[in-house]
Amino acid sequence: MAYELTEQKKVGLGLFGFGISFTFLGVILYFDRGLLALGNLFWLIGVGLLLGWQSTWRLFTNVNNLRGTVCFVIGIFLIFVRWPIIGIILEIYGCIVLFGGFWSTVKAFLSQIPFVGWILQYPLMVIEQVIRGSR
Repeated sequence: MAYELTEQKKVGLGLFGFGISFTFLGVILYFDRGLLALGNLFWLIGVGLLLGWQSTWRLFTNVNNLRGTVCFVIGIFLIFVRWPIIGIILEIYGCIVLFGGFWSTVKAFLSQIPFVGWILQYPLMVIEQVIRGSR
């Protein structure tokens, strides 16, 4: 098996899912500061457990990812000081910059899941591949 799912990674995946869920609920419920803060906490711990603490630290402290790290940390700070809309926008931008290199790996992993893999094979995803291939 190419990717072994240990107990620690299962817990990390669950916490990551809770973090995304709490963040989504926080945005839906008019940027509720408490739900967004819990979502960030669960999300960060889940990423740490999934990737490993040293790999997560290297990811966030890498010089190439400095812009994403700074935006993400400032976004978390803005959520705590009651500026949740600007904070969540900065966090989303920081996540895109930080995890931009993982999208192909995530897409390959998701294509192995039965229902999600079928959705990823629809023409919209094929058009995305054509556009990326023409660059």
